[in-house]
Amino acid sequence: MSPNSSTKRRNNNKSFPSSPTRTRPRPRSPTGSPSATSVVDRELLTEELSSRFDTLQISPDNPNPRSFPYSVKQQCWGKAEKIKGRDPDRWRRDPLGNVIFRKLVGCPGCLCHDYDHIIPYSKGGKSTLENCQVLQATVNRSKGNRTEMSRSDLIQKSAYCRVSGRDMDLLELSAYGNVRRGQDSGGCKIQ
Repeated sequence: MSPNSSTKRRNNNKSFPSSPTRTRPRPRSPTGSPSATSVVDRELLTEELSSRFDTLQISPDNPNPRSFPYSVKQQCWGKAEKIKGRDPDRWRRDPLGNVIFRKLVGCPGCLCHDYDHIIPYSKGGKSTLENCQVLQATVNRSKGNRTEMSRSDLIQKSAYCRVSGRDMDLLELSAYGNVRRGQDSGGCKIQ
């Protein structure tokens, strides 16, 4: 190995000051404490932030929020049609007959659901239980704020997927860690 090649290697292993792994030390005064300017800057920053927060006002609670409150969502899930042989806390059917899974909310898949305003919020619909329905997410997104869509039009917008009992078991197992059957699952009942 020639002496020139080892020098080249050393030159290639330079560390650059812009490297993200290097940290730059904070400026310190001769006594070892942070410099006076950084403390003053922090105090000025704190005063500026506190003056901005003093002018903020919290608006009163909206009596009609755009999204449904948690309690309304729970009751709305309970209104949806149960699926025979399945745990009603996990599986339901929307008004169009689409199977939906409780853990899948707001996603675009065929088992996903949204909490839909029957009368759209933009047209004066309230976020109440009476105006709430569980609807397959793709149907809800295609419905938008329209009220004049027929049931057959909405069914055509459904994301159709055929889900077997085994598929449902696997989804439940992956989401909850177990599989629960509904009380009406059939079979023998010991009395």
